[in-house]
Amino acid sequence: MVVANDPLAMLLLKQDIEAFLYHEANLLDDRRYEDWLALLADDVRYWVPMRRNVKFGELEREFTREGQDINWFDEGKQTLTQRVNQILTGVHWAEEPLSRISHLVTNVEILEASPTAADAAEVSLRCRFIIYRNRVETETDILVGRREDTLRRIDGEWRIAQRKVLLDQSVLLAKNLTFFF
Repeated sequence: MVVANDPLAMLLLKQDIEAFLYHEANLLDDRRYEDWLALLADDVRYWVPMRRNVKFGELEREFTREGQDINWFDEGKQTLTQRVNQILTGVHWAEEPLSRISHLVTNVEILEASPTAADAAEVSLRCRFIIYRNRVETETDILVGRREDTLRRIDGEWRIAQRKVLLDQSVLLAKNLTFFF
């Protein structure tokens, strides 16, 4: 974790980051996807590697490798925008009827702030999440994991520059992944 000379500045930065993450979760839960896209930096990387069940001592193989293996997602802003546009057409079989989704974000920890906490231009953080989704009468999905984010201040506002999602599940029972983490 980042060592701060100014504990008050770190506390205020953490509160600001948490407010941003809660706002993002509310946008996704309220299906305000275009507003969510505005929170992404133009060069965003949205990466969700797959998790494997591995033997003790083989932890380096637990997640698929960046740029070498298949992932659940490895996208930029253009692809994420295309996904949002598809959902917003209203002709999206996997979201008819619409899912009801709740994002819970917790355990927010600032790992690094540069240049300093008081005037940070970029922040690396990690947090835990639970996503609950219910569709039609009987389809319920619960996904749990950790996010490793890099937020960048652009024109005075936080933007997501990188998101790495590490799911706790190695096998996803969800019928589709039409939602965002």
